[in-house]
Amino acid sequence: MLNLDFTEEQDMLRDMVCGVCEQLSPLEKVREMEDDADGIARELWQQFGELGVNGLMIAEEYGGSGMTMIEGVVIYEELGRSLAPVPHFVSCVLAAGALTTAGSDEQKSALLPAIASGETIITPAWLEPGNGYSPKGVQLTAAVDGDDVVLNGSKMHVYFAQAADQLLVLARTGDAPTDVDLFLVPTDTAGITLEQRMSISSDTQYRVEFADACVPVANRIGDAGTGWATWDAVMHEAVILASAQAMGGADFALGITAEYSKDRKQFDKALAEFQAISHDLADARTELDGGKLLVYEAAWAHSKGHDLARLAPMAKLFTSKVYRDITAMAQQIFGGVGFTLDYDIQLYFRRAKQLQLSWWDTATCEERVADQVLA
Repeated sequence: MLNLDFTEEQDMLRDMVCGVCEQLSPLEKVREMEDDADGIARELWQQFGELGVNGLMIAEEYGGSGMTMIEGVVIYEELGRSLAPVPHFVSCVLAAGALTTAGSDEQKSALLPAIASGETIITPAWLEPGNGYSPKGVQLTAAVDGDDVVLNGSKMHVYFAQAADQLLVLARTGDAPTDVDLFLVPTDTAGITLEQRMSISSDTQYRVEFADACVPVANRIGDAGTGWATWDAVMHEAVILASAQAMGGADFALGITAEYSKDRKQFDKALAEFQAISHDLADARTELDGGKLLVYEAAWAHSKGHDLARLAPMAKLFTSKVYRDITAMAQQIFGGVGFTLDYDIQLYFRRAKQLQLSWWDTATCEERVADQVLA
């Protein structure tokens, strides 16, 4: 039976992550890191490695803590509240997840402990210019040449690419829609060029070009032709954490908006005393609690080994919309000043939309949920 009460240990984990983020990555630091080429709050990242946060969901035999998705949700709610500029999602969740799912013993032993410590950063290179989120969207080619594979094509929205040691590249190896493999590609490989691209959330993203970039075939993760299945399984787990991140950000945004509505007066009345505004805040709280419940159910289902085909896209679809809607409503309550850099709400408003577009966008989530509804 689903239990919505967190344990004492989970509450302690939340308090620890919250405290470290407040100390080493306050919102002033978040502002400082916007559009930064490296993009990482390095002191925070180092502390995460020392405290075991980076390896929380990595198996103990590889230097991690081997905890459940529920502990992951606890962490990601706090990362969402703090907007911490760290590559935890791309490296410790997506890349580590792919290695755990399909990596060889040698790959796991060499890379997972380094990911858990924060020493090594691996970021996925998935989406491509003008292409979608389905396997057909992967058109970067991987041609086998003896013991090597040659990569040609372009990738977009590659987070922290300049700071990363390796890229986890989704590449097309055949004509069938799911003929996609995963390759580990060092960022200093000849034939790779990086170009930073600006986003609505001012996070650190790159366009990566591959021109006859050559790596050993042994850098493939998993058997030939299994890359998309691995990636799809990892994404079903990862979007639960992205959903928790959305709920953490929405919770903080709603909190500062409620406080502003009580302090700001108009016509000798606090904004919160106006019925329309109080009802907007009530609706937001209701949607927020509903989103959290969906995330907790998905995390619980994962921890019990249940199928995530329905719950994972539902959580991403609903929480991304709630985050976007709450921050948009908050901007209206703050008024014009809410769009100025001096106010924190704009940080959350911009990141809410970026998160809604990232990893699985709205249409992708709707299609996946529809597949489940229509069986």
